[in-house]
Amino acid sequence: MKPLLSFSRLRKQIVAMMVDMFFLPFTFCVAIFLRFDGFNLALFRPYVWLIIAAPLVAIPIFIRFGLYRAVIRFIDYKIVYVVMIGVTLSVAVLVTLAAFVSGLNGLSRGVFGIYWVNAIMYMLASRFFARAYFVRTARTDGGVRVAIYGAGSSGNQLAQALNGAGEYRPLFFIDDKKELQGATLGGIRVYAPEALPDLIVDKQISKILVAMPSLSKAQQRRILDQLEPLKIKTLVTPPIKSLVSGIARVQDIREIEIEDLLGRDAVEPDHELMAMCIIGKSVMVSGAGGSIGSELCRQILRQQPARLILLEMSEFALYSIEQELQALRKSLRIEVELLPFLGSVLETEKCEKILRSFNVETVYHAAAYKHVPLVEHNPIDGIRNNALGTWSLAQAAVSAGVKRFVLISTDKAVRPTNVMGSTKRMAELILQAFSRKQTHTCFCMVRFGNVLGSSGSVVPLFRKQIMAGGPITITHPEITRYFMTIPEAAQLVLQAGAMGAGGDVFVLDMGDPVKIVDLAKRMVHLSGLEVKSESTPDGTIEIHHVGLRPGEKLYEELLIGENVEGTEHPLIMRAQESEIPWQQLEPMLNEMTEACNNFDHEQIRTLLLRIVREYAPQCGIEDLLWSVQYSRTACDYKPVVTLAR
Repeated sequence: MKPLLSFSRLRKQIVAMMVDMFFLPFTFCVAIFLRFDGFNLALFRPYVWLIIAAPLVAIPIFIRFGLYRAVIRFIDYKIVYVVMIGVTLSVAVLVTLAAFVSGLNGLSRGVFGIYWVNAIMYMLASRFFARAYFVRTARTDGGVRVAIYGAGSSGNQLAQALNGAGEYRPLFFIDDKKELQGATLGGIRVYAPEALPDLIVDKQISKILVAMPSLSKAQQRRILDQLEPLKIKTLVTPPIKSLVSGIARVQDIREIEIEDLLGRDAVEPDHELMAMCIIGKSVMVSGAGGSIGSELCRQILRQQPARLILLEMSEFALYSIEQELQALRKSLRIEVELLPFLGSVLETEKCEKILRSFNVETVYHAAAYKHVPLVEHNPIDGIRNNALGTWSLAQAAVSAGVKRFVLISTDKAVRPTNVMGSTKRMAELILQAFSRKQTHTCFCMVRFGNVLGSSGSVVPLFRKQIMAGGPITITHPEITRYFMTIPEAAQLVLQAGAMGAGGDVFVLDMGDPVKIVDLAKRMVHLSGLEVKSESTPDGTIEIHHVGLRPGEKLYEELLIGENVEGTEHPLIMRAQESEIPWQQLEPMLNEMTEACNNFDHEQIRTLLLRIVREYAPQCGIEDLLWSVQYSRTACDYKPVVTLAR
């Protein structure tokens, strides 16, 4: 016989009605039996027509109240009210019919009262019995065996959702609260965390689902610290509101992200600062299709500017962010003019024309080449785009009367050991000098470290390597980095930009630096695997150290000097960094432009060291030989750069 669980919704509803059609008359007979304390045919005869009428009256009422539309596996206490109202109304109809037909002559009013109680008890008992049957059948019908960490309301709702989906089988809860330990919630036992190692073995648990969305990041990290030594795959559930509303599905239960491991709570943004330079204004974002630029566009759009101009070199990236912003604008129901422009920040005249034509008041300059090894091997393009491009756009902004110009800088600009970092420090020096030589445009810079989810982030790479069975590749066992989520970084950029007075270098508080090898090990353990090493030869994932890439540093810094002061925002600091007057900087920039045009790498190297005094190439400037070979074709002229000791 085909199990009820596999029936269609309509067939299940028909079965429920047929069962009620039989048991409601039986319930009425029980009421007569209880009223007269036995069965007497003479006393029973006047109620025959009411016994037949009971289901004919009740079932249409139950249909109207939606009792048969309820999904049995997901019913809760709310069904009590529906059943009580439905049964009360059906009994009232029966009493009215009896009064109309016989004036209640020969009928006991106590029978109707007992039937009312019996019918309520039957309807509730039958539904919860069916619910228990369906849940138990679902639990024993396959699915991944999981434990849920968190027996609160979120954990309970998650267990119900999992039982309904069938993909996971929740076998027990784990919770830190003593008052919950030992209890049974929805048929699932709650245990203390100390019992978890034995339970994983005894119940053959494959995964642990962490369902505690209300906890702070620090508390969630503490739980992950407890789970890591168990080396069992750990997943984080989406917010229960998202599951209930349908925004997220059970299948959206996600892997551990680095933000879960960092344990740092984002500070609520100051909405006045966020909107100060944006609301009702014309705003431009350069590099609008990049990871930081695109998030800036999303955040800016929510602050309702009059106009948002997107400047991007990549056609695909520009198309993607423009389409996304159009959809976001419609969903938010706000009127913002979106203007996408293909172009480079090196096109000074074009940029000035755009800024002047659309009366741009605020510019967020995120356009940059940021991959350290690539820029190291392509220094001319890195200098042109990152440094000379900033100079070009700054000139255009001043000429067009832009009021505020915010540069997205990087921690790699601090005592740089690579070309990318030195070009970003050059960009900072250019804006500092521009800020001193004029007063109309307010220039400021915001400096921060790695952002999670950006192109080149280590986390997706590590996850991909773990899924492939390893090895995980790390440049150096001691390498550390600062991390921040892209939305948080973008919000802080908008707030810092609003605080700028001219020439400011803002530094974001990135929290504590993270040792990359420790991060990799935690990701392996929380994936249910073990790192292979001398102490754990049976491990499945190896970690290979491949050596530092060209220009890469072991440790990143956020400050050049020690002169730093706080601001009105707890995560934003103002640094006082050294500057170069424009009279000295301009001739060197002109020389740099000429050297790049002539592919004069020796001169470029010399100028980089003169402009960025903290620049210290890793292999030593005396031993560094830049040699250039040229391959000429009919339509291009390509430099091939090699570095040799």
